[in-house]
Amino acid sequence: MYAIALLGNSTILFIVKTEPSLHEPMYYFVCMLATSDLVLNTSILPKLLSIFWFNSREIDFSACFTQMYLVLCFSVIESGIFVAMALDRYVAICHPLRHSTILTSPIVAKIGLAVVLRGAVITLPFLILARQWPYCRTNLIPHPFCAHIAVVSLACGDTRASNYYGLFVLFCVNGLDVTFITISYTQILRAIFRLPTKDARLKTFGTCTSHLCAIVAFYIPGLFLSLLQRFAQNVPLHFHVLFSSMCLLMPNMLNPIIFGMRTKQVWERLFGRFSLKGT
Repeated sequence: MYAIALLGNSTILFIVKTEPSLHEPMYYFVCMLATSDLVLNTSILPKLLSIFWFNSREIDFSACFTQMYLVLCFSVIESGIFVAMALDRYVAICHPLRHSTILTSPIVAKIGLAVVLRGAVITLPFLILARQWPYCRTNLIPHPFCAHIAVVSLACGDTRASNYYGLFVLFCVNGLDVTFITISYTQILRAIFRLPTKDARLKTFGTCTSHLCAIVAFYIPGLFLSLLQRFAQNVPLHFHVLFSSMCLLMPNMLNPIIFGMRTKQVWERLFGRFSLKGT
């Protein structure tokens, strides 16, 4: 999974960088998503593999908090990237003649910067709250990485503030993102159904399928994971561990496959390069 994620995301970054015809807002956002996936994978998997391969079951306290912050931060960043992609699809389908004037390169850069800053700022209270709790019970985390709930549950103080803030981010931040995406796609579907022919409707909707598949792969497991960690206390621990690992790793592996296979331009450029090398 790590090899596929590294190869797939790196390939997308390389293809978009080297093909001037792909220097468009949609592919800029895809590159942001690929970079976020690479950071998420690299913050978790090397340590996870060292646990299984070399029985390296210890992690420094600061490294644990750094890993926890990176996982939370880039999860919020990915959510923001999906919102930016929904905005791009809305403008491209509902206002096609104004797409190049609305989503200019400076605007795309500002959106990307806002998404990154939002993720960094929103995630910072998780780290501040987690560092202030006294850890006087055990130092064993029953997870292969430093999940927020797993770390905070080791504290011997009242950690309700961390739990409340986690629920706030889940329902307010991610909830607002999902609401914005839903509103965008409601307008997109209305515009698609107004098209005169069935072929035109299918072709236009086809430009959104990769984005929709990535959204489903990111939000649905993430929502179940957050609710499972907080409310399903009777679920066996091994299921928690497996499910939380898959929720973080599967989207990072699937995203380059989804965008590579479903996005015609990326697939054509990739196939064309292999054909040229073969010739």
